[in-house]
Amino acid sequence: MAYEYEAHYGEGTRATYERATFGGTLTLGERPAVLVVDFSTGFTDPACPLGSDMSEAVEACRRVLDAARAKGVLIVYTVVAYAPHLKDASIGIQKSPALGLLQLGSKWADVDPRLAPRDDEVVIVKQFPSALFGTPVTSIFTAHRIDTVVLCGAVTSGCIRATAVDLYSHGYPTLLPSDCVADRAEGPHEASLFDLSAKYLDVVTSHEAIEYLAHVPASAYEGAA
Repeated sequence: MAYEYEAHYGEGTRATYERATFGGTLTLGERPAVLVVDFSTGFTDPACPLGSDMSEAVEACRRVLDAARAKGVLIVYTVVAYAPHLKDASIGIQKSPALGLLQLGSKWADVDPRLAPRDDEVVIVKQFPSALFGTPVTSIFTAHRIDTVVLCGAVTSGCIRATAVDLYSHGYPTLLPSDCVADRAEGPHEASLFDLSAKYLDVVTSHEAIEYLAHVPASAYEGAA
């Protein structure tokens, strides 16, 4: 199994997963996109009640973005943001009233400036956990003939997990660099990585993701939309 997590669940859990034949390795394509989910200041800045210090993951993500930009790889960001009336937050505001801080135009809804999206990179506003739910992400991937996704962002047990399951459901082989995602607490983070690695995607390191991007053929994006 690609990602080992024994600290809390032990050998019995690993054996159960192996018996179910979880943990295979996906076949990757040659036209990847990097999808950066919710690395906005509302989540990466501990001054926000929703946030925590995600500096290490943000910096690792920046290195992946540098590698992607060097190859002309499609980069898509999402941020969570609501209208001031919060009616578009649906029932989420009941579970977490602090989500009301993520309003359109507020600093908490901006992509972390350390990642600084470029003018030719896509930033999408979403209201729900998955980056694919109610957004044009899959349409953009289809237009650019994307066949693989490198997934980064926050938080591992929430929006990353929801996005990973939807990418799997749409048939996108996905790499998740474990040092490019973060959560508010170690337990949910580690448990999510373990389960995602077993069932839905390949958990790797940022170095492995960068190596994969470095080998994207130079002609891969010729004729892209």
